[in-house]
Amino acid sequence: MGCHVEEKLLDASLLEDGALNDERLEPYTGDGSVDLHGYPVLRHNTGKWRACSFILGTECCERLAYYGIATNLVTYLTKFLHESNASAARNISTWQGTCYLTPLLGGVLADAYWGRYWTIALFSTIYFIGMAALTLSASVAAFKPPSCIGSVCPSPSPFQYAFFHCGLYLIALGAGGIKPCVSSFGADQFDDTNPMERVKKCSFFNWFYFSISVGSLVSSSLIVWIQDNAGWGLGFGIPTVFMVLAIGSFLAGTVIYRFQKPGRNPLTRTCQVVVASVRKLNIKVPDDSSLLFEVPDNNSAIQGSRKLEHTDEFKFFDKAATISDFDAKTGNLSDPWKLCSVTQVEELKILFRVFPIWATLNALPVVYCQIFTTFVEQGMTLDTSLGSLSIPPASLSVFVMISVIFLVPIYDRVFVPIARKFTGNERGLSEFQRMGIGLFISLFALAAAALVEIRRLEIARDNDLVYNTSTPIPMSILWQIPQYFFVGAAEMFTFIGQTEFFYDQSPDALRSLYSAFSLLTSTVGSYLNSFILSIVIAVTTKGGSPGWIPNNLNEGHLDYFFWLLAGLSLLNLVVYVACAGRYKSKKAA
Repeated sequence: MGCHVEEKLLDASLLEDGALNDERLEPYTGDGSVDLHGYPVLRHNTGKWRACSFILGTECCERLAYYGIATNLVTYLTKFLHESNASAARNISTWQGTCYLTPLLGGVLADAYWGRYWTIALFSTIYFIGMAALTLSASVAAFKPPSCIGSVCPSPSPFQYAFFHCGLYLIALGAGGIKPCVSSFGADQFDDTNPMERVKKCSFFNWFYFSISVGSLVSSSLIVWIQDNAGWGLGFGIPTVFMVLAIGSFLAGTVIYRFQKPGRNPLTRTCQVVVASVRKLNIKVPDDSSLLFEVPDNNSAIQGSRKLEHTDEFKFFDKAATISDFDAKTGNLSDPWKLCSVTQVEELKILFRVFPIWATLNALPVVYCQIFTTFVEQGMTLDTSLGSLSIPPASLSVFVMISVIFLVPIYDRVFVPIARKFTGNERGLSEFQRMGIGLFISLFALAAAALVEIRRLEIARDNDLVYNTSTPIPMSILWQIPQYFFVGAAEMFTFIGQTEFFYDQSPDALRSLYSAFSLLTSTVGSYLNSFILSIVIAVTTKGGSPGWIPNNLNEGHLDYFFWLLAGLSLLNLVVYVACAGRYKSKKAA
């Protein structure tokens, strides 16, 4: 954030100091990027915004395809696969969690073996196959679950059920190769050794997040309306077409992309530090950190990574960089299973340092899960009419995207310049402050949802509608807008701040993997939501009680569930503040 201001300041500085010299006008990029065939690329006709336009188009279409499935999935599961509310919420949370778990696989493959381009291309194809399978399951009789006959709703056959879920999890696998790579691949189009391109990279992330919001907005409004009013075959078919467009957009830019060669397996480097530390268990680490082993060159021994300064935390792993008498005697300083560089050790230390922050960021995805599950189930009981129109309950998630699209420009152009004057931080707020504000705002989303539910239950009782599930509660669904808007505001602060944090703190050679690690919060949050739901259902249904989240929400207490999540989120916020206060940022040597 604040990149446009910084870019103008840098432009002026470069012109004033005469920094536009011959070195910057070298014909080839200076960051080691190559073309598709492995040859150095010319600066003037590759990368930059021209190449990024294809990547932004890819991300917009892919996000439209994903949210075209995810946003209204609870409706399809409950009304067409005839799952219970609790079962549908649990299955969706598990699937969404898997969508954010598979990026670990994609990140490793991209950083270590295939590179980001080929990883995106291959996994996009898998993604499309999954989308096509869902379209077939909703449109072809052999794959389509049977419709209800009156009040009798036959269950889908095992084959139909398996075919549908196979398509869902192929999408989850395909997303694993796209999510951790596409933003990093876009950033690769700007040369870090060129001051002008380096600053424009910051602007790229703003537009990248904007493209995500645009795709999500279309899905949450138009696609949901089509699914509810024109049928699920068309409702799944349109996102499938957009996935084809995403692949086409990505491939169209191939000749002007800049590529980064993949390095060695980061998991191997991590194991080397652990093994070398254990081997030197009885060796004392020198008090003077300058005596620890580091390669003498200006560049790190790790391809694509700058050297990192030594830190005093997790000193056990410094044993891996300690030169023993045996090492000095034999002169064997090249076996990383016995002796690692300081930079290699610091790579592992960074992982341990960011872990507590990462753990406390799992609370917001739990709240975010509600917009696809309990918020929709709550909305399905309300009055969805707006004049002559009927508002699909799942389409209210559009206000999450509207919130983001509305708040990001205000934050970037108004708030940041004002905050910068008081904080002295070029971003306005530190990453920690920004993430913390988002976690705090999420409490308001849960409180708003609980208050709506309390009022909804009161109206149901006053109008004798507790056991009448066919009649909507005479309470407008528009009362749900604040809870969706608060979720969007929380997302704008925490998720963007989180992306910046993991990008800044990750070692240079592990950008994709740390991006996947950041996305893993959505996985853990989804699984955690499923776990909380399971515990709540098990505890509250004892003794024949309908529980907090029964099929007929009028008999339950969904408000208690929202208050429970609010209490857990508040406790998590306290832990987050404590962890953030103790965090020490990485420093490049």
